[in-house]
Amino acid sequence: MPARIASSAQAVPYSRVRELAELAMRMDAETADPGEKVLRLYFGESNIPTPEFIRRAARKAMADGYLRYTENAGLLSTRRALASHYSEMHGVELDPESEIVVTASGVQALNTGIRITLDPGDEALVLTPAWPNGSAIARYSCATPVEIPLALSGNRYEIDFDALERAVTPRTRTLIYTSPSNPLGWTATERDQERLLEFTRRHELWLLADEVYERLYYPRDGRPLGTPAPSILRQAAREDAVIVVQSFSKSYCMTGWRVGWLVARRDLAAKAAELNEIVVSCASGFAQRAAETALLRGESSIREMLARLKESRDFCLAALRRMPGVTAPEPEGAFYVFPRIEGLTDSFDFCRRLLVETKVGIAPGGAFGAGGEGSLRICYASDRPLLETAIARLARFLEK
Repeated sequence: MPARIASSAQAVPYSRVRELAELAMRMDAETADPGEKVLRLYFGESNIPTPEFIRRAARKAMADGYLRYTENAGLLSTRRALASHYSEMHGVELDPESEIVVTASGVQALNTGIRITLDPGDEALVLTPAWPNGSAIARYSCATPVEIPLALSGNRYEIDFDALERAVTPRTRTLIYTSPSNPLGWTATERDQERLLEFTRRHELWLLADEVYERLYYPRDGRPLGTPAPSILRQAAREDAVIVVQSFSKSYCMTGWRVGWLVARRDLAAKAAELNEIVVSCASGFAQRAAETALLRGESSIREMLARLKESRDFCLAALRRMPGVTAPEPEGAFYVFPRIEGLTDSFDFCRRLLVETKVGIAPGGAFGAGGEGSLRICYASDRPLLETAIARLARFLEK
């Protein structure tokens, strides 16, 4: 019998966002004129470069010798900086030595958290539409993701708790949600979090919260930009089966640095640190030191970025709402709008044709799981002139 690829790997579908991105990159490779390049709004990445003060910190860390392995759980100084962050931002006190693990990216934290909680044959409830990696990691763990769509009620998405109750089976082990949401921008309220925590306590489940967009939040209650989105850690007790996944990528424009972290109950955090050894050993030492500087000195950069992002969000919402047949709920966080297009049944084909015919690259809503089809994800963390051109081309395409 010939050697074969494991069925767990075969069960993981290729990202449809990445599929479109690869097509766009091929188109760009065949185009010499910079003015004919694809307008890229499909990836979740700001066009703002990593701030210079963070880059200087990395160069200093390299000069200071942070070029070797660190502890599996990350530098203690980095974990202490993260503990201070939670104390200042959320009034939550954490033990940096036993409840925080530094990871080589947010996705590695997500991978570790999910795979620690699921055995083959288990099930994970996933609130969707959501970044598809959560469901993909569950499949890679030989488990089954059970996607529960958020319900659009007026101008806001809401958790369907009745659907969650119906979905629980004896094999359910974990509930995964993202707040602020990629792709929706939806942000769980404190009441939402209380109910999720009560639900998982009652059913004895792990509750995994992806809070990567925590700092990219637009309060509606008059609080200033820079106020963090509510964290589940404000509601949870130390003994609760809660995992928080985080990253420096979005808030500090550090996507290429690959530094994230995980906060969890002591037993899971200890196992996550051990498992770092067989995945990446540890995050880069000089990148961890740069991340400490981001936490210490990054507040003004975050506020400046948020002001720009909010202006771009409001521009997109106003433009989309002028287009016939388009419904555009107001995002409360992250840097995406997720408009629903009346009559759209194949968002991937729509985005492929939009890309080929107009050179505008956006992500198909169907790539984000149950409840996403019929919508589009537009990343507005780009230069305003590019954004205006892309939205104008989208409007003309829809008119046809």
